[in-house]
Amino acid sequence: MSYSKITFSKEHNTEFYKVLRQRVNEYFKSKNISRHANAKMVIKTICMLAIYLVPFGFLFLPGLSNWVYFICWTIMGVGMAGIGLSVMHDANHGAYSKNERVNNIIGKVVMLVGGNDVNWRIQHNVLHHTYTNITNLDEDIDPPAVFLRFSPHKKRLKIHRFQHLYAWFFYSLMTLVWFVSKDYKQAVRYKKMGLVETQGLSYGKHLTIIIVSKVFYALMFLLLPFLLSPAYWYVTLIGYFVMQFISGLILAAIFQPAHVVPTSSYPVPDDSGNIDADWAVNQLYNTANFAPKSRLFSWYVGGLNYQVEHHLFPNICHIHYSKIADIVKQTATEYNLPYHSYKTFYKALSEHTKMLYALGHEDLAPAIH
Repeated sequence: MSYSKITFSKEHNTEFYKVLRQRVNEYFKSKNISRHANAKMVIKTICMLAIYLVPFGFLFLPGLSNWVYFICWTIMGVGMAGIGLSVMHDANHGAYSKNERVNNIIGKVVMLVGGNDVNWRIQHNVLHHTYTNITNLDEDIDPPAVFLRFSPHKKRLKIHRFQHLYAWFFYSLMTLVWFVSKDYKQAVRYKKMGLVETQGLSYGKHLTIIIVSKVFYALMFLLLPFLLSPAYWYVTLIGYFVMQFISGLILAAIFQPAHVVPTSSYPVPDDSGNIDADWAVNQLYNTANFAPKSRLFSWYVGGLNYQVEHHLFPNICHIHYSKIADIVKQTATEYNLPYHSYKTFYKALSEHTKMLYALGHEDLAPAIH
C-alpha cells in the first residue's frame, strides 16, 4: 500500500498529543529556553567531530607503531557513530538550530561518514517517523536482506530461526553498505515514489550529489590513507573495515532496541489505509526507551535512549529529552497509554534479541513477557 494512502485515526486518543504539546511548550516557555541546541550541544559537536577526525590525522604521522594506527581506526569508528547519533541526526530533523541554513550545513556532515543527507531525511524523517513499525512503509523494519525478519507481517523463512545469532554481524555492515550501495538504490526507489522532489531536488541533481560526495569520501578516507599513511597497507585495509564494523554495530545497537522489541504492536492498516490509532499514540505503542539514568551513555548516543520523546518531538534538540521525559510519562499515564522503558541498555539489547528469536520461530511473534 502506498504511503500516501495511510491515515491515522482522528477519533482515538487525539487529546493526548494536544495536551502533551501544550505541557511541553509550557516547559520551554516557563524556563525561557530554546527548543534547539545550546552551548553544550556545540561543544558536543566539536567533540564528536574530533573523535573522528583527530585519529584520522594521526594516521599520517611517521614513526608510530602499526598498533597505534590500528587503534586510530578503531577510535574513528566510535566517532563515526557519534557523528551519526549526536550531530547530523538533530540537524537533519531541523532540531539543531532555528536557522534552517545551519541545519542544512551541519546535516551534511553525514557525507564525512559516507552517507547522503537527502536520502537519510526521506528514510528517517518521512517514512520511519511517520509510519513507525508499519510493514512495507517503515524501511527500518524492512531490511533489503531476506534473511532478516523484523516484522511479524513478513514471511518467515527457515533461516530466520538463527537470525538472533547472525543479525549482529550484518548489523556491523550497516555503514559499509550505506557507502557502497544503499544510497544509489534509495535514490532510484524514492524517485519512483515521488519523494525526491519533496526535498526540492531533481533526480539528476540528487544522483550527482551522491556520486560526487561518495568520490570525495573514498578519496579522503580510503585512498589517502593507503597512499600517505606510514602504516602497512594491510593495517590500513583491516583498520578501515574495523572502523566500519564498529560504527555499524553501534548504530544498529542503538536504533534496533527502540522498535524491534516485544512491546511493539506493528499496526496493520485496513483496506482503506486507516490506522486505528492517533499518530502520537502509535509512537507510544511502537517505541521504547532504555538506560534513562545513564548520563554519559545518553550524552554519547545523542539522547536516543529517549526514543519515545524523540519520536513525539523530533524537532526538539536531544539535549532536552531527559528534562521533558517526566512530562511525557506522566501524560501517557493519565491517558492510560503505554510508556515503554528499559532500565538498562543491556536489558534493551536482551529484549531485542528475544524479539529476533521470536520473529525467527513464530509467524506472528506474539509479545514476550
